[in-house]
Amino acid sequence: MAVDGAQWFVLWTHSHSERLVHDQLAGKGFDSFLPTMKMWSRRNGAKSTIAVPMFPGYVFLRHSIDKPSYVEIAKTRGLVRVLGERWDRLTAVPDDEIDAIRRVVVSDVPVFPHPYLREGDSVRITSGPLAGVEGLLVSTKPQKGLLVVSVDLLHRSVAVEVDCTYVRPISSPARPAYQYA
Repeated sequence: MAVDGAQWFVLWTHSHSERLVHDQLAGKGFDSFLPTMKMWSRRNGAKSTIAVPMFPGYVFLRHSIDKPSYVEIAKTRGLVRVLGERWDRLTAVPDDEIDAIRRVVVSDVPVFPHPYLREGDSVRITSGPLAGVEGLLVSTKPQKGLLVVSVDLLHRSVAVEVDCTYVRPISSPARPAYQYA
């Protein structure tokens, strides 16, 4: 169903309804994408891997949305809404971001949830020799960030390069969304 001018949009789903929404839209001919990652699960004493949504509560859809297609999408069971202001002002996701997610999915490398970090965020180091240290994330590189720790009274700061996998935003809970077994 995708036509020229198609863009990627984000569909917000009810809890645990990502697969339902994806399958219904695919059945109607829409180009939907539900990225998953493998997680360990323990059921009846047996440990196995299961596929869980990479972004719980969300499904991606590539389409050139007009009013009739929006109405058809909105009829999908399990869908809360398409992200954006209104049906004619939906927020598109850049193709390169979806391409990056697709490459991660097909690469079959281990994937795990990680808090979204931006320059300027107040963060806390969660492990390693700097565990518990709080500061400001100033710049990020792949896997590395520059953490600035300041003494306000002195109006002085120092910076240290840190592994971004050990950094969490201060406002988020310390526990990951998924339990690793």
